[in-house]
Amino acid sequence: MKKILDINKGVLYMLIASFTFAIMGAFAKLASESMSSLEVVFFRNIAGVILVGFAIWKKPLKNKGGKPFLLLFRGTMGFVALLAFFYNIAHIPLGDAMTYSKTSPIFTAIFAWMFLQEKLSLKAWGAIGLGFIGIVFITQPTGVGFSKYDLFGIFSGVGAALAYTSIRELKNYYDTRAIVLSFMGVGTLGPVVLFLISPYLNIPELDFMLGSFVMPQGVVWVYVIAMGILATISQLLMTKAYGYTKAGIVGTVSYSNIIFSICVGMLLGDAFPSMSTTIGICLIVVAGVMVARAK
Repeated sequence: MKKILDINKGVLYMLIASFTFAIMGAFAKLASESMSSLEVVFFRNIAGVILVGFAIWKKPLKNKGGKPFLLLFRGTMGFVALLAFFYNIAHIPLGDAMTYSKTSPIFTAIFAWMFLQEKLSLKAWGAIGLGFIGIVFITQPTGVGFSKYDLFGIFSGVGAALAYTSIRELKNYYDTRAIVLSFMGVGTLGPVVLFLISPYLNIPELDFMLGSFVMPQGVVWVYVIAMGILATISQLLMTKAYGYTKAGIVGTVSYSNIIFSICVGMLLGDAFPSMSTTIGICLIVVAGVMVARAK
């Protein structure tokens, strides 16, 4: 009975986490109407730096250390993936942006096989193939290839996967809070540097990582504060979910985030996904679930 209750708690925590993350995306989309994606990422991370910094102040880090460049790589990949993710949130339907980000488990399985020598079963390879078919259904590439938003969407999954893969190695050397801070820290300092150099660069192709700082006004403060709080709550709930229930079950439930995001996005004016996009979303969800169960 206790085991069943623990599973139910894990499922419940992940469902709430997925819902709060979808609402966070909605606030990010609203904030993007008044500021650049770069500034949205800045506010998303600075809240995390304050909270993690306070936790470290209360209880100092205990690190073996020895992998500074890998730690920096994790922070940088997470930051750039987040830039691509929030850029897409601002420009395409919320459900589509979330679906792209949920391809990360598929790419993580590939990178773990490439760099960490983790074995992949035939079923896992089949799931990966199914996931790529799903991506094709969503992107619907034409004769000229993928659109800009498709590429950013795919990279949001690839970048996050590289960051997640590096964590598997880093956790042997660093306190979890140090790993999280590497991401939040780069995600806060990176935008500051980019704010400073943006006035001197006129490269339209890099608009996802360039922008000027615009002080939020009025209701926009509500958007950015709510975004930071909900992102932190979602992260905490996800952590609790994995503590109660097997990763395969929790990972499967996490795909409810896509459904929540589609519904929330429609409330903000997004169109219902086309048949091709719906098929692609379903294939990616099935692929992600298969990868989670295979592992």
